[in-house]
Amino acid sequence: MEVLTDKILKEKAILIGITTSQEDKERIDEYLDELSFLVDTAGGIPVARFIQHLDKPNPKSFVGEGKLQEIRDFVKENHVDIAVFDEELSASQIRNIEKTLKCRILDRTNLILDIFASRAKTAHAKTQVELAQYEYLLPRLAGMWTHLERQRGGIGLRGPGEREIETDRRIIRDRIALLKKKLEQIDKQKATQRGNRGSMIRVALVGYTNVGKSTLMNLLSKSEVFAEDKLFATLDTTVRKVVIDNLPFLAADTVGFIRKLPHSLVESFKSTLDEVREADLLLHIVDISHPDFEEQINVVQQTLADIGIIDKPTIMVFNKIDAYTYVEKEDDDLTPVTAENYTLEDLRKTWMNRLDYPVIFVSAKEKKNLDELKDILYEEVKRIHIQRYPYNNFLYQKY
Repeated sequence: MEVLTDKILKEKAILIGITTSQEDKERIDEYLDELSFLVDTAGGIPVARFIQHLDKPNPKSFVGEGKLQEIRDFVKENHVDIAVFDEELSASQIRNIEKTLKCRILDRTNLILDIFASRAKTAHAKTQVELAQYEYLLPRLAGMWTHLERQRGGIGLRGPGEREIETDRRIIRDRIALLKKKLEQIDKQKATQRGNRGSMIRVALVGYTNVGKSTLMNLLSKSEVFAEDKLFATLDTTVRKVVIDNLPFLAADTVGFIRKLPHSLVESFKSTLDEVREADLLLHIVDISHPDFEEQINVVQQTLADIGIIDKPTIMVFNKIDAYTYVEKEDDDLTPVTAENYTLEDLRKTWMNRLDYPVIFVSAKEKKNLDELKDILYEEVKRIHIQRYPYNNFLYQKY
C-alpha cells in the first residue's frame, strides 16, 4: 500500500488493482495512474492505492480476505469515501466489498460512466449516457441499491441513481427501451445531417482521451471547441468546416477512447462514432509525451476495429513534442534503450516513420510543425477528392 496524500478532502478515494502473471507491477502502476486521473476528473482525489498479486480476481471480494481487511482498516482510520477498483465488479462483489469496507464502491466502468454524466451537455449526449448508466445498473440492482438509497450526491451517484431510487427492474427495462427509441430518432436525424453536408471530404480526429484533439481542431478550424486537461472533455462530436489554401473539407472532433471503454458506452454512442465510420480520412492524434503512448495507439486501433473501421486512410499525428522528455542514456552497455532514451530525431527513424501512412510530429500547444501538418492534410484530402471527383482538378491550384 502506498499513501499518496494526507490532505483532508470531502471525496477521498482509494485505488485498488491486482497484478497477474500476465501483468507486472510496473504495468499495474501505469493503469492505476490512469485510474487516478479518472478520479481527479470526476472530482475526487486519491489518497492511497492498494495492489495485490493474484492469479485471478477473487470471485467474492476481488482481492483476498487479508488484503480486504487491510483496506478496511485504512478506510476506517482515514475516513475514506470511495473505493475504486480498476476492473469491472459483479453485483455480488459490490455487495460483499461494501459490507466489509463500509464505504461507496465503484469499479472502473461506473467511474467512467459518472464522468460522462458530468460532462454531457446536450440532450443527445445526456440520452446516450443515461442509456449506458441504466444498462450498467440493471444487472447490479441488488448489489448497488444499499448505497443508492442514501440519496446523497458524489462521485458515482450522478444520473439515474439519484432520480430513480425506487425503480425496479421492470421500470428500468421500460426506460431502457424508451431511451433506445429516442436514440434511434436522434441517429436518423444525425444521419440526415451528415447526408446534407454535401460532397466535401470528411476528416475525423481520433485518439486516446486527453491527447490534444480539441486543441488541434481549434487550430485547424480557427474555432473554439472546448479543450481542457481532463479526460473526456469532449463528448459531443463537433464538426467544423476547414479550408487549407483553397481546398475545403469537414473536420470532426470525436470522443476520446480509453482502455476498457465500457461496451454500453460504445453502443449508446453509436451515432457519435458514425462520424468516424463515415469519415474519408482519420487524423490519429497521439500524446508522444505519455510513457505508455504505444499501448494507447493499440487501444485506439483495437477500438476502431471493434466498430468496423479497418484500413481507412490515416495520418498519424504525434502531438505534445514540447512535453516529450529525453533521458540521456548512461554510458555503459547495461543501460537498456527505452523510449525515453530516444531523441525526437531518433523517434523519427523508428517504426513510426515506417508506417503505411503519413506521420508528423507536432506541438499543438506551441504551434510547432502545424504548417507541415496542414501540407500533409492538404495533399491527403486532395488525393481523396481527385479519386472521387476527377473532373474538379482546377480546385487544387494553390494560391
